[in-house]
Amino acid sequence: MPSAVPPTNAPDFPEELRDWQRALREQFPILTGHPGLVYLDSAATAQKPQAVLDAVHKYLTTANANAGRGTYPWANASTTLVERTKEQVKTYLDDPAPDRSTVHFTSGTTEGLRTVARDWLAGALREGDEIIVPFADHQANVAPWTEAADLLLSRGVRVAVRGMPYQSSSGDYDMRALASMVGPQTRFVAATHVHHVYGADMNVPRIREAVGPDIPICLDAAQSVGHLPVSVRDIDVDFVVFSGHKAMALPGSGAVWARQSRGARFTPGGWSGTPNTTGIVSLSAALDWLGEAGTDRIERWTTALALRLTDGLRHLPAYQVLGCQTSLARESQVQHRCGIVTFRHHTIGAADLGFVLFSHGFMVRTDGHCQGEAGERTSSVRVSTHLYNTPEEIDQLLGVLGSLE
Repeated sequence: MPSAVPPTNAPDFPEELRDWQRALREQFPILTGHPGLVYLDSAATAQKPQAVLDAVHKYLTTANANAGRGTYPWANASTTLVERTKEQVKTYLDDPAPDRSTVHFTSGTTEGLRTVARDWLAGALREGDEIIVPFADHQANVAPWTEAADLLLSRGVRVAVRGMPYQSSSGDYDMRALASMVGPQTRFVAATHVHHVYGADMNVPRIREAVGPDIPICLDAAQSVGHLPVSVRDIDVDFVVFSGHKAMALPGSGAVWARQSRGARFTPGGWSGTPNTTGIVSLSAALDWLGEAGTDRIERWTTALALRLTDGLRHLPAYQVLGCQTSLARESQVQHRCGIVTFRHHTIGAADLGFVLFSHGFMVRTDGHCQGEAGERTSSVRVSTHLYNTPEEIDQLLGVLGSLE
């Protein structure tokens, strides 16, 4: 791996968090066990701290049993664990009314959004109603809503699916255009908290201002839960859906938080089968770990890493950074990226660039990033960070990228 090459005008860094970060990084055995590799794909899945691995091992070797289907101590313990973790999710999300809200565990964000679409939205819509869908966001926050509309159409009910408006210069939602779209037949809005390609916080409170107090909003929080503070007290949405594996829990875990204040009550349909107790154990341990680490500090650290990368890339003419161009420099007053930076080389394809980067020890994402039909059509390289990444790793990455100009 080449030596660190600090970018020109390297942005200031939260040096007071260095000891905090160093101590936490040591808790990730997959990283300490591979010192020659740099993992920069946390938007796809986050690595797991030892505390999560220990919690899963302890559960599987001391109290593994099916939840809700027995009266012996292990079964009772599993049932209690599931119910306790539901309350833990509410606390983690800063739920102001936990007695009214509900939490439903799923295999992840995609299944969670589909559950909301299939078991709640489809039953709430009538002929001529309209829903607003973010067609340039992750496909998981597009397909469930169009599938619900298709299901209704098969029953003879026509629902208009309208595209969320975007600002062409930044990839952010266009709030003025959104406000003008909302009419008497608008029944639902799907939105994203942090964009999985552009890394932008989509500023959810503005969505509520734009659509008014009565329309339900469902939030894809796959890239925010576990990465920055998420308070449903502050963001007036009706559903928050997230994946456990992006929040340092095991794959196959996730949750739907439902406020239960607008429209019909959200109740997942069908028979409730065996829950993923191991995944729920891991999610509980991950939320505890993240709470102790401090998601406010995690956000500061990863935002600083992303700013260090964009500030360096803007001095490399061979690269195009996707998303807002006025937020690249450290002196910009525009909100910076939440740990995610996506870019292209003007002559080297994304897949080839990914192979080159891995030859130097960097693991990044290289494809279309599962963006919806209104999103980017050309493959790109996505660098996504977490608290275990360091500014030295970003400088080393910039050194390699600079050598490819």
